[in-house]
Amino acid sequence: MQDNLRFFEAGIFAALAHPTRIAIVELLRDEGEILVTFLHARLGLEPANISQHLAVLRAKRLVRMRKDGNQIFCSLCDTIISQVLDLMGHYFHSHVAESLNTSKLMRCELPAEKQ
Repeated sequence: MQDNLRFFEAGIFAALAHPTRIAIVELLRDEGEILVTFLHARLGLEPANISQHLAVLRAKRLVRMRKDGNQIFCSLCDTIISQVLDLMGHYFHSHVAESLNTSKLMRCELPAEKQ
């Protein structure tokens, strides 16, 4: 059973493993339900590209689609994913700062000809 859960979790992280999909989830977190055409305009991507990314997110049940007439709206299925992204953002920011500091220290310690 644990392996099944790990595969499920890995699938969610794989769906979020693209900057455009993270941007989509962040927009939905910040704006709530939005028109898909708003995503096109806001992210500056072609409709087909946005549709592909939305399909990946929908397949993992991270976003839902709703049609009203000829307009298509999308929203997050569960706001918990927003909290996950926020936590991961804090994690990345703290480790990016740490990595940058380590990198600076390493450059300072290298002999001049290797810098």
